[in-house]
Amino acid sequence: MNQPIDLSSLHALEIKTLRAFEPREDHEMTDANLPQAAGIGPGQVRRALEWLRSKGLIEVVSEATVSTVSLTGSGVEQARIGATPEAALLIRAGREPAPTLRELQEDSRFDRGEWGSAFGGLKAEGTIRQDGAAIRIANPERAAFYVERLMPGLFGRFQRAADGAGLNLGDFTEEIQSYIRERTSKRGKERAAIRVDERLERTYRLTSPGVRTLAGILKTHLTGEEVSRLTPEMIRSADWKNVSFRRYDISIKPPRILIGRLHPYRAYLDGVRRKLLSLGFEEMKGPLVETEFWNMDALFMPQFHAARDIHDAYYVKEPARSKAAEEPFFSKVAEAHADGGDTGSRGWRYEFSPARARRLILRSQGTALSARTLASGPNIPGKYFAVARCFRYDDVDATHAADFFQVEGIVLGERINFRSLLGLLKLFALEIAQSEECRFVPDYFPFTEPSVELQARHPSLGWIEFGGAGLFRPELTRPLGVDVPVIAWGLGIDRMAMVALGIDDIRDLFSTDLDLIRNERENRPAAG
Repeated sequence: MNQPIDLSSLHALEIKTLRAFEPREDHEMTDANLPQAAGIGPGQVRRALEWLRSKGLIEVVSEATVSTVSLTGSGVEQARIGATPEAALLIRAGREPAPTLRELQEDSRFDRGEWGSAFGGLKAEGTIRQDGAAIRIANPERAAFYVERLMPGLFGRFQRAADGAGLNLGDFTEEIQSYIRERTSKRGKERAAIRVDERLERTYRLTSPGVRTLAGILKTHLTGEEVSRLTPEMIRSADWKNVSFRRYDISIKPPRILIGRLHPYRAYLDGVRRKLLSLGFEEMKGPLVETEFWNMDALFMPQFHAARDIHDAYYVKEPARSKAAEEPFFSKVAEAHADGGDTGSRGWRYEFSPARARRLILRSQGTALSARTLASGPNIPGKYFAVARCFRYDDVDATHAADFFQVEGIVLGERINFRSLLGLLKLFALEIAQSEECRFVPDYFPFTEPSVELQARHPSLGWIEFGGAGLFRPELTRPLGVDVPVIAWGLGIDRMAMVALGIDDIRDLFSTDLDLIRNERENRPAAG
């Protein structure tokens, strides 16, 4: 590029930003200094810099992390008082009679907590010692730092700063820098007097075309003062003849508008719900805090089952149990466990514990909602579903979480069979999870027979388990008042979403990283 670009194509913000480089012989400026030098706001400078970089007029020559120190509300108050709690304590400790901590805490300049914190910190670092109840100075040199050097060297600099802006950490002495780092790393934000913020500072330099373009701007006396609208007043007064109108450059990318939108996983769950409702399913609802009765006993899980261990379920500490048993289901389920009752089964052959059944836990499986629905007199034939939040102790990794969603469902009717279940499971895998390949694997659950596990192929993780399903056993359905076949499934919808949204780590489903959500998932398909 031998010639500067067409000056008429430059935006007013670009002209003002380029002119800010004029006084610098090296044609270098930091993004921190540019707003004041250009006379425009930081956001406007950022936009202009991106435009100028895209045109090859400026370049980034270096990046550095800059630590900025500023006072919190507590720090501003200490600057007003003219002392930190440590300095005030040491001044008192240097006089006779030596003060006690109780006497210090009667001083209203600082509250009892601030006096106590200052006392504990100074004693721990050996600056003061206790002589009985009296507080005395043990390290005069360290005490002199707090009393003589800290206030003018730190707080005094803020008082002298005209605009009250933050100061660079590197501008302070090493002694004060050490104090700042210690206080900001060890004390909570609410109590700290100082705060350190880190930002990335870039240094920009004009390229050769940029230098020639700046020369053209100066030669033609362009200032960047432009008018963006032609108003009726300008036409009537003929002022339009004396102003420079801003040109429209359709090649410049418009500013990105970040509109509000649902989290991708929230949108996916809503899509699954809409799809199941459109298929004629009714939605089941139920509490997150559940009794062992509905979560396990009503599902014909014996009370000695490993899943009832404290390491597999979260137990509520207070209150520990529900107030009363729910009859007649309570007694009928107890009979099915003990000897099978009227189900034709031998049961589990143990003494059922009513107290254990009333134990409160966090719902560990969505199947608890199916049990409640069967006991509520469901439609026959009928089909029901739930998107249920469940909690189960687990080591968190790419495919496991301690709290998760299950898509739970039942279909009941005289003509329902295991083949009906396999067809539904395949529908879920291909339509809802949007997987290209699925398979069935034999499995075992205390409440279904036969039982099956649904698996699907993840693009990068390979075969992953979606969940279990099967035909409810009579020991479960008959005590709840249902005598027709019932197929049921409980699938990990989190894992289904991993396939549908193209995610490799289950933890990303709950990400709060806005940039990740906007840029990497904006075009992901959602169920429904």
